[in-house]
Amino acid sequence: MPPAGLAILIGAGPNTGTGIARILSHPSHGNLALAILARFPDTLSSTAANLARTAPGSVIETFPSDTSPKSLSETFVAIRAHKSFDGLKLRAAVYNVKHAQVKNFMTETHHEFVDSLTTYVGGAMAFAQESLKLLFEHHGEQGLAETKGEKKGTIIFTGTLGAMRSNARFASYGAGRAGVRQLSQSLGKEFSEKGVHVVHVIANGGIVDDTEGEDVTIGKKIKAESVGKTYLWLIGQEPDLWTSELDIRPALEKY
Repeated sequence: MPPAGLAILIGAGPNTGTGIARILSHPSHGNLALAILARFPDTLSSTAANLARTAPGSVIETFPSDTSPKSLSETFVAIRAHKSFDGLKLRAAVYNVKHAQVKNFMTETHHEFVDSLTTYVGGAMAFAQESLKLLFEHHGEQGLAETKGEKKGTIIFTGTLGAMRSNARFASYGAGRAGVRQLSQSLGKEFSEKGVHVVHVIANGGIVDDTEGEDVTIGKKIKAESVGKTYLWLIGQEPDLWTSELDIRPALEKY
């Protein structure tokens, strides 16, 4: 069965990213051709090898990229040109970047603080902008009223509880997570009428790429594949009901 469309995932690490990638790409689930992005080639190779075993028949291509505008722009050019994605329209873009900085505020430099925001919030902005360009390139820029409700695609930001409240020594982390949450809200309000669904997901709790361990069975941790299934559900939502923010946690997580 040919892929049903194209998805782009940045942040293809061994737990959350791998679980999302497996569900989105697996022919029995999302059946989306998938471009996975990560900073380190070793991470990409490991994730690709895992998916080759656990999602046979999937179309998956890897692209080394950080969150800088230059790197992301070059990567999206490469995605456009890749033969595996010929004729496929973008349906989903997932920003799943893991970025944490814990420092005593009085020893944190201005450069460190701003660099953290540039890497994470600036990266989210650049990724979203490149994703929107590709969505409009593939689907046009007409609004929902003109296309009779045609959804162009979904942009998902994986966030954490830090987007809602911060803690001691988490100044730059909290500012960054809150910044991406506000970015998501702004994009949703600007582009919903164009048929672009934008979601911020607050993932509160440990996430593991494990389907049978005791921690996931009793609700102590989240299965990475469960995150993928939730994202696939979001991608499938029609314009009459769009989730703009979602709080996910395992049953035993305190809140």
